[in-house]
Amino acid sequence: MADYETVQHDVLVIGAGGAGLRAAIEASAAGVSVGLVCKSLLGKAHTVMAEGGIAAALANVDERDNWKVHFADTMRGGQYVNQWRMAELHAKEAPDRVRELEAWGAVFDRTQDGRILQRNFGGHKYPRLAHVGDRTGLEMIRTLQDHGVHQGIEVHMEHTILSILKAGDRAVGAFGYERERGRFKIFRAKAIVLATGGIGRAYKITSNSWEYTGDGHSLAYEAGAELIDMEFMQFHPTGMVWPPSVCGILVTEGVRGEGGILTNKEGRRFMFDQIPENYRAQTADNEEEGWRYCQGDKNARRPPELLTRDHIARCIVREIKEGRGSPHGGVYLDIAWIKQKLPNAADYIKRKLPSMYHQFKQLADIDITEQPMEVGPTTHYIMGGIHVDPDTQMSRVPGLFAAGECAAGINGANRLGGNSLSDLLVFGKRAGEFAAKFAKDNSLGEIDPPQADKIDMAAREALQPFERSAAENPYLVQRDLQETMQDNVGIVRNETEMKSALEHLRTFWERANRAGVTGHREFNPGWHTALDLKNLLTVSEAITRAALERKESRGAQFREDYPNKDERFANLNTMISKADDGSMKVRLEPLPEMPDYLKRVVEDNR
Repeated sequence: MADYETVQHDVLVIGAGGAGLRAAIEASAAGVSVGLVCKSLLGKAHTVMAEGGIAAALANVDERDNWKVHFADTMRGGQYVNQWRMAELHAKEAPDRVRELEAWGAVFDRTQDGRILQRNFGGHKYPRLAHVGDRTGLEMIRTLQDHGVHQGIEVHMEHTILSILKAGDRAVGAFGYERERGRFKIFRAKAIVLATGGIGRAYKITSNSWEYTGDGHSLAYEAGAELIDMEFMQFHPTGMVWPPSVCGILVTEGVRGEGGILTNKEGRRFMFDQIPENYRAQTADNEEEGWRYCQGDKNARRPPELLTRDHIARCIVREIKEGRGSPHGGVYLDIAWIKQKLPNAADYIKRKLPSMYHQFKQLADIDITEQPMEVGPTTHYIMGGIHVDPDTQMSRVPGLFAAGECAAGINGANRLGGNSLSDLLVFGKRAGEFAAKFAKDNSLGEIDPPQADKIDMAAREALQPFERSAAENPYLVQRDLQETMQDNVGIVRNETEMKSALEHLRTFWERANRAGVTGHREFNPGWHTALDLKNLLTVSEAITRAALERKESRGAQFREDYPNKDERFANLNTMISKADDGSMKVRLEPLPEMPDYLKRVVEDNR
């Protein structure tokens, strides 16, 4: 084996967003040495872009809220293909994780009597999202970093991990490189936590940052872990569509939570047209009642703009396809209309939604206190990810844990807004806790000769783009992949288009294996892009194959060739693993049966 720089930790956390930081803090508190690897600079994780808030049943605004209602909302939103144990743990533990964040210095918005303020959000029965204006993710990262910096965590910034190292079946380290200098590095560890976020860069229009290339999903898959629910890709209903320079940037659900409405080009509030039967009792059928709900009337029903994201995204697509969309292929999101209701509406909007006000003013020259925004669905979040044990967050590879968006199970077919941030805290803590326990119970695994050969092979493979002449441009391969996924495996799917996507993916694999770069290893973004292609292609294939396997429409999966739910799939998850011959294997696996006490919780809160 070549002479690579080697570092050693008890627990290695890959990813420094909310889940990674929370895992690192918990592992360090358990008394083990912790290394934290991040793809960019510390503090630049995509979590900082989370705007709406942290979902937790604190009951500060409505005393009727509790973990049981939160659990039932999460299960209903996920169409009951959630891992019920994860949803239970999440609902029960989220309030303590938020209060803990407050104790560590997070500055939340406050009720008049000084408690953490909570706002309305889609799919949540009561005001549940603890927030800091519309900059909640930024405050979360600031707080976790400030707390974690005193824990003795060693941070490796601007590193990309290329593979998980194993001794037998167990994960014992990782192999990667420094993005700035191009030097390879070995990280030896007794336990590893993957917290790398999502896969949005597999699509053309996305709210996700450049880092979201499916690294954790792909690393786990290649290491022998299973992926679950990969067909469920959430398209946030309100991303900017105009001007083109900001296409895809998110418009927080908090705009609708504070009273924003969706209208078509005719000025009609179209969300009243299709209210799902299972939400009808909770949903207002007139403008006045919906407004009262947004202003905190506990007896009012919520406006239809606060239904689940999958439903709203499909309603917007319907308006656009039927010719009632805005001039630039979206619909209108209007918060300025509340001038009819509030004499100080402009100040109210600026106070409640400061980031949204400045974002639109500076990037699009639109004053949201005076005029509507043009919005449409944008690739936002993947419910699917690494299959983990609900209690410990360990994958089926011993010593390999996962948390946050790259793990899966809590959200089922569709995630409720705000559940992602509490998911980071709840399961980041659990992943760090049990990774530390695993590290204490196990010695440092040896890198045996076969593993050393694999490291050398991974290094040679990573350097191949420099050796190719007349090669494919990695940026063009990525662009073509994104367009194919956007067009063929997007919000509305069918078998013909998805099979076409698989054919394209085979071609993209061939092109990726021919991708070449110029220059040298230092400061070379073209090289980084070439290396990301493998991860993007792996997750794209997983999404497409899982979507083909689920021959029904449920949650975020909508198939126009199978437009209805099918009871045959009601209790099944799609599981993806790597076969011995290197091909991707898909199977359907029954969900574990929900215990009676949780069935009663669901029935009591329908």
